[in-house]
Amino acid sequence: METAVPPGAERSDAIGMMSCIALRRYASFFLRQDVQGKHWISLNNAGFEGGLDDLKKTSITLIMVLVFAIASLGGGCTRKAAEIPAPALPGTGKVLKLATTTSTQDSGLLGVLEPEFEKESGYDLQIIAVGSGAAMEMGAKGDVDVLLVHSRAAEDKFVADGYGVNRKDVMHNDFIIIGPASDPAKIKGLTDSVAAFKKIAEAKATFVSRGDKSGTNTKELDIWKKAEITPTGDWYKNVGMGMGDTFRVTNELKGYTLIDRATFLALKANYQLEIMVEGDKPLLNPYGVIAVNKAKFPNVDMDGANLFINWITSEKIQKLISEFGKDKYGGSLFFPDAVPVK
Repeated sequence: METAVPPGAERSDAIGMMSCIALRRYASFFLRQDVQGKHWISLNNAGFEGGLDDLKKTSITLIMVLVFAIASLGGGCTRKAAEIPAPALPGTGKVLKLATTTSTQDSGLLGVLEPEFEKESGYDLQIIAVGSGAAMEMGAKGDVDVLLVHSRAAEDKFVADGYGVNRKDVMHNDFIIIGPASDPAKIKGLTDSVAAFKKIAEAKATFVSRGDKSGTNTKELDIWKKAEITPTGDWYKNVGMGMGDTFRVTNELKGYTLIDRATFLALKANYQLEIMVEGDKPLLNPYGVIAVNKAKFPNVDMDGANLFINWITSEKIQKLISEFGKDKYGGSLFFPDAVPVK
């Protein structure tokens, strides 16, 4: 799939690719607002979400998605449809494609970082918020320039396989297990996530899994593996959604789920679920940033990717990350890892 870029460059259009896949699989997409009140394009049923900075950009992206929708319905996502160029975004004309995890979106952090980066760099930052696994799949196809993800083993493999370079630690928070106040599995107060999962399975209490190959889903499956349990049955719900939507479904079902603390704090006022298990060392949740390798994909903007990496790991932005959430939640949602912050 091709998209409009500065003269002399050809790039894959990740949004067009996602639209085609989503239409083929589910034929549904919709517009929603995130917790910051900004507008995002969501392809939730396909497990894809992308964000833009303001309504003007959103409108342009909607037009682009509709072009692919019409072409797909008429021709089964043909190559001709894939080659329709996307309209240029406003601003300098420089576009940097960032694939990232949904927790950075659902927590509201991207709503703070995006305008700062655009103001300082002159780039239009095109955000595609998906699970970490899907983000790395896009990077492995050269469809994006830079990744901000939280699945360390998969990140290391991504770099070792030659798809990414210049990986750096950015920040961390932690995972927690949440559930209803009634706590049918009797796990509240435990600090051992494996023991908690065993009790949930024994009680056949409803557990909602993201099921989207995200960093959160990978961590959940790792806990089940350590518990020597293969979760199956009506009590185990595999929804294939991002973190915010998984939180909503879990609340509706009065079940349990694994969630990152930042998303929980950002959205908890909307729901009735409570923290059941926290403080387990294996639930640490580190985030890393990676440039997609230009040697493997000549059309990616690795200069822009490295600019973003240096920016997000700079002392100024690390301090911004450490301050995010303090005014609203009384504490940091993310803790910086790139440089010490006073």
